Amino acid sequence: QVQLVESGGGLGQAGDSLRLSCAASGRTFGSIAMGWFRQAPGKEREFVAGVSWSGSSTYYQDSVKDRFTISRTNAKNTVYLQMNSLKPEDTAVYYCAASVSGFYGSAYGNYDYWGHGTQVTVSS
Repeated sequence: QVQLVESGGGLGQAGDSLRLSCAASGRTFGSIAMGWFRQAPGKEREFVAGVSWSGSSTYYQDSVKDRFTISRTNAKNTVYLQMNSLKPEDTAVYYCAASVSGFYGSAYGNYDYWGHGTQVTVSS
């Protein structure tokens, strides 16, 4: 079992930056890959970014590739999502997810554990 708790969401304006954190517990953090997803009202949950167990490899959705950065600190059992140049279309609930198989791509079904989400709202 892996427990995930997100934090760092909030309100911002277009162009602002926010940093999300996801604290993990219950399993050796350094052996699992991590991802961030988001879900806007009335839309399906979509992949944002993923990072390998070591942190050496990352993968992004095209719309955030030049603005968001995923990283992790295994010593702190935490994964981060640094979001810069925020846009109103980034407004969503952001979810942290863990993959015990080491998968860090965009396929929702390959992630085994999920946090409860943190709200990010960006105004124009």
